[in-house]
Amino acid sequence: MAQNDYYQVLGVPRDATAEQIRKAFKKIARENHPDAKKDDPVAAEVFKAAAEAYDVLGDEDKRKKYDQFGSNWKHFKEGQTPYGGGGGNPFRSGGPVDVDLRDLFGGKGAVDLESLFGGMFGGGGRSGGATSGWGRSAPRAERGQDLTATIRVPFQTAAVGGNFDLSLEREGKLEVLSIKVPAGIDDGQTIRLAGQGEPGYHGGPAGDLRVTINIAPHPYFRREGRNILVEVPVTITEAALGAKLDVPTLTEGTVTMTLPPGTSSGAKLRLKGKGIDSPKSGGKGDQMVVIKIVPPKHLDEASQKLLEEFAEKNPTSPRASLWT
Repeated sequence: MAQNDYYQVLGVPRDATAEQIRKAFKKIARENHPDAKKDDPVAAEVFKAAAEAYDVLGDEDKRKKYDQFGSNWKHFKEGQTPYGGGGGNPFRSGGPVDVDLRDLFGGKGAVDLESLFGGMFGGGGRSGGATSGWGRSAPRAERGQDLTATIRVPFQTAAVGGNFDLSLEREGKLEVLSIKVPAGIDDGQTIRLAGQGEPGYHGGPAGDLRVTINIAPHPYFRREGRNILVEVPVTITEAALGAKLDVPTLTEGTVTMTLPPGTSSGAKLRLKGKGIDSPKSGGKGDQMVVIKIVPPKHLDEASQKLLEEFAEKNPTSPRASLWT
């Protein structure tokens, strides 16, 4: 097998500094380490060749011999020339050099790959666990990170429940998740979608997706706990004499209810069981109809006289004894 040029293997010029050589090896090792590319024979060969090159070029004395004698530098002794001196045939056959990683840095003890690569390949040799063929613990399975998102759901969906589509971009692709919104969910509550977060590491489980619910306002309904409130405007005459009112509900369309005579503005009339579901108790809240008396903005002369006559016949003020 022909020997590779160590400088070409690491992709550095022949006058490269020790730091440039170290960085070049570290980059190749990170990208082609067997823990990073499992079952990849090409990457394994690249890693092995880079380790062999760094074993030589990373050592000052070895590099000097390599620069002087080339790929057969091992077979020359100090002071020997390529074509003379002792030591036998310098060009005897031999296969590719098997690099002992324990001697990667000049034979000074075992090589700590965890320190060399900054922990990028999982648990270190001191962490316990199964030992890989590289003399350190196999990487531990790690759970993926959780993701968060916020969606704005319609008032009706939050009140009675339903599905809502959430669009997510994963690895440059658009993914649509259908989220089941439970009936009666409150504004600011979170729904957890198990396994929809970031993928795990080294065979670990995926994280979760936590979706915060934001409830959009309704044109005329509003919530108070499990109750639904709707404001219904009435005339002075309806409030004084009583009337039949058509009132909208959340799920049953329009219903007719009775407005008692003499109802004051701000009074609340109850429509029982027409509110929001309670996830805990299983029951429902009520719908409260809030009465708002709306006087006419413009009165013709005849109507004005009728109201003046009404005031004369009913002189008692509703504020007469309020602050005494």
